[in-house]
Amino acid sequence: MQAHVSIILPVHNAEPWLDECLRSVSQQDFEGTMELSVFNDASKDKSGAIIEKWRVKLEDTGVHVIIGGHNSPSPRGVGYSKNQAVAQSSGSYLCFLDSDDVMMPQRVRLQHQAAVQHPSSVFTSNGPTVIMPTWFCSRAWFSHVGPFDEGGRGVPEDLLFFYEHLRKGGGVIRVDQSLLLYRYHPQAATHSVLEATIWTHRVRFLEEQALPRWAAFTIWNAGKQGRRLYRSLTAANRHKVVAFCDVDEKKIRKGFYCHEDSQERPKPRIPILHFRAARPPFIICVKLDLTGGAFEDNLRSLHLQEGQDFLHFS
Repeated sequence: MQAHVSIILPVHNAEPWLDECLRSVSQQDFEGTMELSVFNDASKDKSGAIIEKWRVKLEDTGVHVIIGGHNSPSPRGVGYSKNQAVAQSSGSYLCFLDSDDVMMPQRVRLQHQAAVQHPSSVFTSNGPTVIMPTWFCSRAWFSHVGPFDEGGRGVPEDLLFFYEHLRKGGGVIRVDQSLLLYRYHPQAATHSVLEATIWTHRVRFLEEQALPRWAAFTIWNAGKQGRRLYRSLTAANRHKVVAFCDVDEKKIRKGFYCHEDSQERPKPRIPILHFRAARPPFIICVKLDLTGGAFEDNLRSLHLQEGQDFLHFS
C-alpha cells in the first residue's frame, strides 16, 4: 500500500546517533500512513544492525520500513543516498531526515498540513537554516526539481537542489515551531563542504538571478565581506558597483576602495560613502544578528523595500 509520507533517511556510520533518530520516527503523532526509507551508504560501524532492530519496532507501530544500501569500500555520498532512498519509497510526500538528528513528535503532522496547501513549496522549521535538514515537500515537486547532485564528498547537494527549486518557481514556507534537534559535531557531513565552495555557488546564483535586473548597485559594507563580494563578481558586475557604503567613520574617511588585484589600468577606485549618502539598490553584506537591531533600524529609516531596493547577502 502506498504511504502518505515517506521519511527519507540516508545513513553512513551513524551508530552514535541512530537510536535516538529512529526513536523520534516512532514517536511521530501523524495519523496518516507513514513509511521510513533508509539507504545505508557503505557504513562500516553497527548502523546496519541498529536499523534492523528498529525495523521490527517501527513496523509493529504501523510504520513500513524499506532498507536499501551497498557495501562498497567507499560511500557514494549524501546526494546519491538521498536519491536512492527517494527512489525506493512510495509516499506522496517526502520528509527529509539526517541520521544524526532528532524529530519532534509534531514534525510530520505540521509540515504535512502546510504542504497540502502549498504544493510547490519546500517546508522548513524555524531553524537552524533554510537549507537542509528540515525539508518537507511533495514527491511531485521533488520530481519536478530533482534529483540531488551525486558528486559526493565536498558537494553541497542541498544548496544546489535549493537553487534549482527557486529557478523553477518554488517557494519556501516556514512552520514557525521547533521541529528538529539538529546536531552539529565534528563528523557531520556538512564539514566536508568548503566554505569557499558555498561562497562561490552563492555568488554565481546572485549574479544569475538578481544582478541582471540592476544596471548599477551599492555594496553595503566597506569591510572584509563587502570587499570579498566585490572581488568575487565577474568583471561585468564589478563595473556595476558604483559605491560601498558603511557607518564606520574610519572607512568613510578613507574615501575609496582600490581593487589592487585588478588587471585594469588605472585600477578601479570605488567610493566609500556614509549609508545615508548612498543610493539604492543595495547588496547588503552585514550579519544582521551582530548589530543588535541597529542595522534594521537604519533600513527602516530609508524606507527600503526588500527585493526591489536591497538584497541581503551574508
